[in-house]
Amino acid sequence: MGETVIPLADLRYAAAVPAIPSLAIAATGLLADGLGRPLRDLRISVTDRCNFRCSYCMPKEIFDRDYVFLPQTSLLSFEEIARTARLFVAHGVQKIRLTGGEPLLRKGLESLIAMLAELRTPEGLPLDITLTTNGSVLARKANSLQRAGLQRVTVSLDGLDDAVFRRMNDVDFPVADVLAGIAAADAAGLGPIKVNMVVKRGTNEQEIVPMARYFREQFGGRIVLRFIEYMDVGASNGWRMDEVLPSAEVLRLLQAEWPLVPLQASTAGETAERWRYADGGGEIGLISSVTQAFCQDCNRARLSTEGKLFLCLFATRGHDLRTLLRNGTSDADISSALAMVWAGRDDRYSELRAAQPNDASTGAKRVEMHYIGG
Repeated sequence: MGETVIPLADLRYAAAVPAIPSLAIAATGLLADGLGRPLRDLRISVTDRCNFRCSYCMPKEIFDRDYVFLPQTSLLSFEEIARTARLFVAHGVQKIRLTGGEPLLRKGLESLIAMLAELRTPEGLPLDITLTTNGSVLARKANSLQRAGLQRVTVSLDGLDDAVFRRMNDVDFPVADVLAGIAAADAAGLGPIKVNMVVKRGTNEQEIVPMARYFREQFGGRIVLRFIEYMDVGASNGWRMDEVLPSAEVLRLLQAEWPLVPLQASTAGETAERWRYADGGGEIGLISSVTQAFCQDCNRARLSTEGKLFLCLFATRGHDLRTLLRNGTSDADISSALAMVWAGRDDRYSELRAAQPNDASTGAKRVEMHYIGG
């Protein structure tokens, strides 16, 4: 028997194969971690590749033509993803978000969506299935995604000014094509659509008000625009605190134009602080991931493209589920291993960063955004 060759790209982030507990752990849909947080949301990255080179995620000077992405054989198959998702759903997951990289670059993604759309919670309810995209190919994919069973999309868009947008995506991609994708998704019924704008001080804060005005006027309140503080995800984006524009300042800019009324969270563990326009012109969200940590309610697990489970967006180590999926391990044993991993979770990076902003790095390499999704 020949030796198994593991591509170097697979070794980029440390991961151990989860232990299988000696006593089976039943899936009751009520799994909680070490801080009492339930498992409700699963983010699945379907590719580590992207056709944009946004400076805060995949800067071109690092992710150039020589960068080694994961080979096709390393990626989880759609069947492996669906099998894993089914086990997570039995433990309480109610929402699945497909991410990347750019997930629409994964060939035949509609087939995976159709598989996931067949899953049901322990109560017999369908899942909330959504997808985050840069919108570059959404115009031609929206209808097929909806037919496959996708319910909603979130589109990343960091400005309306074409020059600003082309500079931020760093591949000279026109903003008009992303706006066409959003319009196509709206027409296909992939809503409520959310548009995420990462705000980076000194780069695109002048786009805040124009973005709000555009989505108020063009979509009649159907689209929720969310402003995200520039985050220190990974180690390749050169993050600096002085480039973070706090959500409080974003809110001040918006309130100078339109009265806003606070809203209650729509679901437990929601990351966005919600506000609606007093005149009924729709809703905006503020994701204050740097200045107001929301770790205490985090109910999200993340599955990387090649089957590593990460328990935090800022994690340095994962748990290798692919080995269990491919070595004949039973569903019952994988389910028990998942339960034990989540039960031992105590991650709260953002709270600790806020409490100790000058804490020295341990030297461990944090997972990159393109690899695990947002």
